[in-house]
Order: sequence, then C-alpha cells, then structure tokens
Amino acid sequence: MTDFAEIFGPQGWLARRLEGYSHRPQQQEMAEAVARILEEGGVLICEAGTGTGKTFAYLVPALMSGLRVIISTGTKNLQDQLFHRDLPMVRRSLSSPLSIALLKGRANYLCIHRLDATLVEDLRLSKVQLEHLRQIRSWSMSTQAGDIAEMSDIPEDAGIWPIVTSTTDNCLGTECEAYSKCHLVEARRRAQEADLVVINHHLLCADMALKEEGFGELLPGADCFVLDEAHQLPEVASNFFGSTVSGRQLLELSRDTLTEYHREAGDLPRLPEQLERLKKAVRDLRLAFGLDIRRGAWSEIAGNPGVEAGLSLLRLELAQLQDILEVMEGRGKGLDSCRARCNDLSARLEALCETQGDQEIRWFETQRQGFRLNSTPLEIADSFQVRMAQHPAAWIFTSATLAVGGSFEHFSNQLGLVQAETHCWDSPFDYPRQAVWYVPKDLPEPNSPTFNRQVSELTLPILEASRGRAFLLYTSHRALQEAAAYLEERLEYPMLVQGTAPRAELLERFRELGNAVLLGTSSFWEGVDVRGEALSCVIIDKLPFASPGDPVLQARIEALRGQGGNPFMSYQLPQAAIALKQGAGRLIRDEQDRGVLVICDPRLLNKPYGKVFIRSLPPMTKTQDLEVVKRFFSLMQEGQTNVS
Repeated sequence: MTDFAEIFGPQGWLARRLEGYSHRPQQQEMAEAVARILEEGGVLICEAGTGTGKTFAYLVPALMSGLRVIISTGTKNLQDQLFHRDLPMVRRSLSSPLSIALLKGRANYLCIHRLDATLVEDLRLSKVQLEHLRQIRSWSMSTQAGDIAEMSDIPEDAGIWPIVTSTTDNCLGTECEAYSKCHLVEARRRAQEADLVVINHHLLCADMALKEEGFGELLPGADCFVLDEAHQLPEVASNFFGSTVSGRQLLELSRDTLTEYHREAGDLPRLPEQLERLKKAVRDLRLAFGLDIRRGAWSEIAGNPGVEAGLSLLRLELAQLQDILEVMEGRGKGLDSCRARCNDLSARLEALCETQGDQEIRWFETQRQGFRLNSTPLEIADSFQVRMAQHPAAWIFTSATLAVGGSFEHFSNQLGLVQAETHCWDSPFDYPRQAVWYVPKDLPEPNSPTFNRQVSELTLPILEASRGRAFLLYTSHRALQEAAAYLEERLEYPMLVQGTAPRAELLERFRELGNAVLLGTSSFWEGVDVRGEALSCVIIDKLPFASPGDPVLQARIEALRGQGGNPFMSYQLPQAAIALKQGAGRLIRDEQDRGVLVICDPRLLNKPYGKVFIRSLPPMTKTQDLEVVKRFFSLMQEGQTNVS
C-alpha cells in the first residue's frame, strides 16, 4: 500500500506542488480507504463532509492504482470540473502517465447529420432559434469535440439543441453519411482507449439499462467504478430502468420522418398527411389532460373519457404510420431509422396502456405544451445488483450527503448494497465559529394559510442585517412566487428569481453583484458553489419533504405500508434529511466563509422526528434569537470571527 501521508501530509507531495493546499486528516483517511478497496475489491460507501476534499481523496489512489477506472458524477457541472480542472491538476502533481477521457450522453454532442438537415429544411424556427442556429453553424466549423457545453452563450435548455443533437431513437449509427466525422463516435473511441474515463450517472444507467448501444464495451473492461454525488443515483436509476413515451418524442418522430421523406422519397403524399394526423393526435391528447401542469397516478386518468379517447386515437395514428413506413422499407436509411423508432414507440405505448404488475408504477406528467407517460419500477435494488454483478469490480459510492443521522441504511437499501464497507468523515470546517443556525420563534405550522406570508415578513430584517447576499430556498414553486411578489417592492437589494433567466446566468449575476438575493427551488439546493461574502445567508422555508401527491412517492408509501413498514420513518424522513443537508451545504464552502442558516420550520424543534434532521446537519451555533443573528452579521462586517 502507498504511504498516503507522503502525498497528503502537511509537507507532502501535494502541499509542495499545489498552491493553497492544506492538510486534512479526513482526506488522507478517505484516500487510504479508497486505495484498500481498489486493491482488495468490494464496495465502499462513504460520506465526506463539505471541505474534506473527497475529489482528491479518490482521484489520487485511482491514478496511482494502475487500474482502469470509471468515475461517474451526478451533474454535468461536476463532470466538467473533474475533467478540465481537478484531474489535470492531480495528474500533473503526481506526474501520472495515465490517459484520461471525458464522455457524456449523446444529447451533449452536436450531430452533424441533423445540423445539415436543419440547414436545408424549412422547420419554421423562431427568430431566436434561427440566431442560435447561425451561431452553432459557425462553431461547428471549428470545434474539435462537438461538446455543446462549449457554446456557453446558448442556454442549455434552448429549443435549438434537440434539433441539432441526436437521441438513441433518431441516431442512424453506422448508416449515417457523417459517421466518420461523428463527434459522439470520436468521444467514445477516446473513452475506450483511456485508462480513466469521466462519465455521469445518466450515461452509466443508460448503459446498465441497455438503452444505448455502443457504450457497453466500456464498462466490462473497468476495474473500478467511483460514483460521486451518489445520493442522486437511486432516482436516476429508477428513471432509466423504467419506460417513457412523451409528446416530444412523438413530435420529433413526425418532424424527422418528414425530413427524411423529402430527402429520400417524396412520392407518397399520404405519409405527410398521416404525420399531420399523428401530430394532431399528440396535441389533442395534451389538451385532454387539462390546462394544469401536474404529475399524477395513472388511476387519475383511467376513468377520464377524454384522455382514454385521446390515447386510443394516438395508438391508432401511430399504428397507421407504422403500416405506411413498413411499405416504404428500404427506400432510405433515414426512413428505415424512423420506422424502427415508430415501432419502438408504438410497443412502449401499448405496454404502458396495458395493466401493469404490482412492481411497476404507472404515472403521467404534463408540461406547458407536452406530456410524458411513465412506468417506473417500484424498487430497483434487485435490478441494480444484477447489473453490478455483470461488472465485477471495486465500487465506491461517495457524496457529502449519504448518511441520515450517521446511518447509511436508507441509501444502501435503495441500491441493495448490503455487504458494503461504510465510513463517514465530518467536514474539517469550524462550524461553531463560522456559522449560526437560526430557527425563528412563533412561526405557525407550514400548513397554516399565513405561513408563506410570515416567512416572507421574517426574511426582511434578516436580509437587512446580512445586506442581501442570500439564497432563499423554497420547497415549492408556489411558495417561491408568493415570496417574490411580496419582496419585489420591499427589498432594497437586487433580486434574482429562478425561471427569469438560465440557472448559470443567475448564479453568475449573483456572484458579480455581491449583494443580491436569489430565490430558488430544488435546482438551487445542490450543485451550487458560491464562495466568499457574496453568499452569507441561506434561508430555507420549510423541511423539504417530497410532495405526498407525487405518484411515484405515493406508490412506494403504499407498498411499504402494505409490507407492514413505516414509510414515513424509513423513506420520507431520510429523503428529506438528505435534501436538507444539501440545501444547508450551500452556506459554508471553504475555511474563510461565514454565514447564517435560517430554517423557518417549527417542526424542527417541536416534532420528535426533528432530531433526525438536527443530527444530520453540521454543528453550527444554534439560536432562536434574531438579535444573535444581527450581532453575528455586525461582527462579520467588523472583521471579527467569534460568534459568542
């Protein structure tokens, strides 16, 4: 075994080579545990608190092991940070000769074939989409990787991206005339030749679920899997091990079929006519769900005559499109690909409309103009274990938020990791000195009709004391909108609201302004790193229990109750505790940060289960006195660091 003190110690290898490096015993201990698993095999589950330096703690032993390693992250942000910043830094420091590669899902790479088709077809793009298309065309002539993250001026959710990137459904594979220049193929080739590959959980699960051909040859050759941000893995895996049919998939099939028809046939007018009927059936079904944006169990639509009629018509129009495309088999590679997509979507739709077993959860969700019909497995532990067994290797699951009250039982049960070695390393930050945790007095219960207003009223004196510089994190969009409306005329600091601009742009403006107040929901609770005084206060409206109306959650609750279990204690509470840890973790990001965490939910102190949340949070100085909060901010402004 390597002597990791020589690498991580106060005078070690990294301290001599990396500016600003500081020795953390927890980091060295984690590196030793990772190295042991790499050498001996097995499964390691470990939580490393914020500031531990867990990234270096697994990168160093991975690079020194000589093994073939796949590192999977929960977010593309961390994936890019690992590959472009952390890995090169560690590799240079260790003088490691190992080759590395970055691999993302196909939707992250420009598709040359689809770009060319878009440039020559009249797709009735909006003015914004046409401008984005112009920028993409210019970029396409110089990019080497074709990674759309290079185009930072175009938002990730811009409508142009699905048009010029491919999916598993619409990719032509080796039949594509642009195959020899394909950015995805080149990225996969580099990944197959590399010693260490950085992927993400979506790509890992897509391969595990056998939904993405061509990636499978990567996994069998790996000696070790490191899964960072592992707390996200159960939900990602549940989505990939299920099945979905969406209005967007059907409309894209219609659009792509029409494009390929004009390129490869053009002499069968009833095909465009059938495509129009299919598009109308998709739009009519969306209208049948009603105008609301919602998620619901399949039972909610089972007796709805409009939805049932809409589904029947959609199945009929899709079947008729199948018949026409069967007649046109062999007319062109593009049309043949569309025929295969049509067959697959039709089969999935038929399966979704049939009665499912008790191990499947059928549900729907509607967006502003679209819908998704879903089938999700009730449990994924057995499926995940089968797939892990297909890839015998060392497996390491890590995150800053995996344990609940010091226990990994909730996480390990979700993935069936019953024989895993577990470790928990606390953050090295001096939380009692760096942070105050404030739970206000006299707030009503969250189900009170006045709760949202009283929380908003409470935030004003806190924000005055903090001079802005705050995240306001909400558990629902409705609460966020009510707070934004209340604060708009009363807040003297710049206010940034989720949904008014892309997430990355809001964060950039928040950092630049230095005294802004950002209002956000779930997407700002994790994966956000703002260091320094720009973020000195995090206010959380209430404990983040998932909505009891969520159809997947409701089905799992009913199943656990049917088995004689306590779904609140075994599932809902642990999920909420991990989410709260994530939100609270936005506040203190390094040794110099100071700040106040405000949790406006009285249940934290007046319900027995509140102790589970308290045990899961960092040991900040606790108070229910607003004057203590004001004094702390006053001391911060004076440059003092003691809370008491």
